[in-house]
Formats: sequence, C-alpha cells, structure tokens
Amino acid sequence: MSHIAPLRFALSALAVFGLSACAANTYTGPVEVTRFIGSQPAGLGQGTIALRFSEELENEAALDAFRGAISDELSLLGYTVIANEEIADQIATISTSRTSIPAAEGSDPVNVGVGGSTGSFGSGVGVGVGINLGGNRDRSPRVISELSVAIASNTNDTNRQNLWEARAQFPTSVNSPYAPVAVNARTLAAAVFKDFPAGSGDTVSIDVDELVEQP
Repeated sequence: MSHIAPLRFALSALAVFGLSACAANTYTGPVEVTRFIGSQPAGLGQGTIALRFSEELENEAALDAFRGAISDELSLLGYTVIANEEIADQIATISTSRTSIPAAEGSDPVNVGVGGSTGSFGSGVGVGVGINLGGNRDRSPRVISELSVAIASNTNDTNRQNLWEARAQFPTSVNSPYAPVAVNARTLAAAVFKDFPAGSGDTVSIDVDELVEQP
C-alpha cells in the first residue's frame, strides 16, 4: 500500500544545526530499503501492536519523533498502536542510528549522533545496504541515518521468528532540509513501510519526493 506520510513537525534545518541562511551545496540522497517477510505473514497489518526500542535513546526529541512517525505509519497500515506490550498482539522492535561520514574534498565530518546501533539484521545475518552518494561534489559534512523495524508476534516462544523486518539508510548533508530529526524520522518511516509488506529480500532506492512533502 503506497501512501504519503504527513509531515506534522516541519522543523527548520537552520534552527537545529545553526547553519547560515545562505548555506548551499546541500545533499539529500535517496532512501535505500531492504525488507524481509517471515514464513507466517498472515497476521501483518491487523490487530494491536506495541513499539519497543531495542536500545534506549538519550535524545528525547529523536525518541518522540521516531515513535510518532512509526505509530502513524502502522496506523495507516491497519494496526491499532497501544502502549501496553503485555496485551499487544504484536511487537515492533525499533533501532535507529545516525553516523557521520567523511565529507568531500577533505572536509571534516560532523558527528550529530541520534543514538542506538542497528546491529545484525535479516534472519540472524547482518545485512549491509549500499548507499550511492552520487557526484560527491559538495563540501557539506554528511551523515547516514538508519532505521530498522522488526515485527513479531507477542508470544513467549523463545524460537519465535519475526513476521517482517526492514532496514533503511538515508544519507544527507547536515544542512539538508531532511536532516532535522523530525523530518528525518518521517522520511525513514515512510520509506520503511512504503508498499508494505513489499518484496522479501529486495533492496529498493526511493526518492524523498515519493515519501513526504518537501520541508
């Protein structure tokens, strides 16, 4: 199911990063997404679901932004998002991170970490998603933001398998309008759940203008 996720938090990149209004040479890459469908997908997109972050996010703004963005996407898919894990039919386990990468032409990278590493992914095997950084002509420091979501039935079975998993990576310069955490979270969440459940094992590249309104 394809849809456009609403942007309720249009934060300014100038306010978040203190960049000049004349800042140029921004970079906003496509979002690269890989998804996996488990052996029992019949229950996807229905019933109650609770959110669980695999690691504590010290950045409360990031926590609120990702919780809100993912909750909205799950609701659009047909889930009822609830806070009580004990009575939820399914659990969505969420991991996020933001990592600095070297800028072009020898510029120093800027660390704007969100917190939480994604760890291994996809049937117990770590899956790396390749990022195409394009021409790489600008001097703006860049970051890669990541979001992974794993949906599982809420059972006590120690051998339970995920019903569905997805991982997205999104490269931007720090002065991109998609770098602020609220916009970034909305973009990543929309990419992860686009055409849910989508094809298993496929990696797709999604332009941001297919996901959210331009900030």
